[in-house]
Amino acid sequence: MSNRLTSFTRAGLRFDVVDSGPIDGPVVVALHGFPQTASSLSELTALLNARGYRTLAPNQRGYSPGARPRGRFAYRVSELADDVVALIREIDRGPVHLVGHDWGAMVAWSLAGVRPDLIRTLVTVSVPHPGAFVRSLVSSDQLARSYYMGLFQLPVLPERLMIARPDLLDRALAGTGMTPDAIARVHSEILDAGALTGALNWYRALLFAARRAMSAPVRVPVTHIWSTGDTALGRRGAELTERHVTGDYRLAVIDGASHWLPEERPHELADIIVERIESVPK
Repeated sequence: MSNRLTSFTRAGLRFDVVDSGPIDGPVVVALHGFPQTASSLSELTALLNARGYRTLAPNQRGYSPGARPRGRFAYRVSELADDVVALIREIDRGPVHLVGHDWGAMVAWSLAGVRPDLIRTLVTVSVPHPGAFVRSLVSSDQLARSYYMGLFQLPVLPERLMIARPDLLDRALAGTGMTPDAIARVHSEILDAGALTGALNWYRALLFAARRAMSAPVRVPVTHIWSTGDTALGRRGAELTERHVTGDYRLAVIDGASHWLPEERPHELADIIVERIESVPK
């Protein structure tokens, strides 16, 4: 394939993609989290492009204007992972190197667990393996850190509150370390763009998550990245993640950084990603 990919389709949905870097370079698929789009990964992907990698960063289900199905069932993890499968098949360049931040990491874990044939290496940022996360809920302060996940599963109310009182959302995001510029993008790319309900439906669909997707061990080489200033995710989940990886595993801890690592520490992330990629034979 010689042309840039600007979108791909699956099951009648159309997903926007940011395709950058050398067209024939090794492929890195980068998955954004909540409440952000692929723009949150732009500094990171530019650094990877400069080092010879082609990056594909899709705006995922609920975020792309052409991929906002109704109903929470359409947002279960298996569907989110299959969207990425469709992207990999579209470029016909697999297996790929997969990177995911926040909810993008959850999708990446699921995909690597059930389709290791499509993934050469995996780098997950902030969110640990789903099985490790569940264990951390009962063995650390993670349950208290994750209170918002329960709130986001309520119908209608979260959207109404965020739209009526965006100042409350701004303060909450600032409290986690998100910068004013990033918060402004949340307004323009999520609230103003009509993506909020789709984004929240990822949380509402958690009840439908398949056990296999949540517990499957990962056989591909993995680096998990956790930051000491992350208010949403504690260290326990990062420590437990090794139990759910049967391939080569590394834990990278970044001191003094918040949850929003792709924007706050893109150079460090790029170095860790390249180190993981170069650890496997070409």
